[in-house]
Amino acid sequence: MDLSVVIVNYKTRDLTLQTLTSVFEAIKTADAKAKTVKVEVILVDNASADDTPKIVRRRFPETQVIASKKNLGFAGGNNLGIKSASGRYVLLLNSDTLVNKDTFTKMIKFMDENPKVGLSTCKVRLFAGGIDPASHRGFPTPWAALTYYSGLEKLWPKSRLFGQYHQGWKDLKTTHEIDTPVGAFFFLRREALKQTGNLDEAFFMYGEDIDLAFRIKSAGWEIIYTPITSITHLKGASGLNKKVQNQLTAEAKAIRIRTVTNFFEAMKLFYQKHYRKRYPFVLAWLVWSGIDLLKTLRIVSIKLK
Repeated sequence: MDLSVVIVNYKTRDLTLQTLTSVFEAIKTADAKAKTVKVEVILVDNASADDTPKIVRRRFPETQVIASKKNLGFAGGNNLGIKSASGRYVLLLNSDTLVNKDTFTKMIKFMDENPKVGLSTCKVRLFAGGIDPASHRGFPTPWAALTYYSGLEKLWPKSRLFGQYHQGWKDLKTTHEIDTPVGAFFFLRREALKQTGNLDEAFFMYGEDIDLAFRIKSAGWEIIYTPITSITHLKGASGLNKKVQNQLTAEAKAIRIRTVTNFFEAMKLFYQKHYRKRYPFVLAWLVWSGIDLLKTLRIVSIKLK
């Protein structure tokens, strides 16, 4: 098997069906262009409590469907899929994405021709236009996080000094090295994954992609962005959409607060795991305090809506 495509679904049935439609169109293209290319599709349903597994089995019988009895989060759900994957490459693909017909063919060829690359991504376009900034990132060092959250990166997005988090000085029309792509399109080499281990399930909803990329790069593998093909990311659709976020219902606020809490707790976990021993205690305390302050401000803002 050349490629295992792993998709985690959590209450995004209609989006997941759109994604699967685009995936199987890409598989047909791969079959037509290279008869030896073999692609398998694995769908993990994270206890959505709907009929998604049944519908997928009926509409896309080639799909291996794994129905989890509980919501394992993004990391846990993907790990279930990875354990069942047999491909030389494993693609973690969001349930709110649309892949181009040539995506699989071109990415497999790219990885075959670049054996030092452990993780890659293509151009991840947003449905609203432009590239998804999260797909082209540097690691969140204290300085990168400071310049991003203080707004300095926004003022000087192409600065090497202030734009380290999204690396805006790099040419998006060329293939080049980055620190981490977004988990919506994570094209992994099996050897790199075996060396570093799967996603860390301590990260429930955010940060697991950056953590895995950090471990892959630390193990000596290259992480590459290449614009040879692209996908569309319907960003936010797999979570709570903006219309619901802005509703003043107690349920919507509670969901949004949990999301914000998970995000900032993931930031703290990543720093604790990878940076705590690299920086002095005073800086660690400042980072911790800054994360807690940002979390508090966001939560207060939600409650006041």
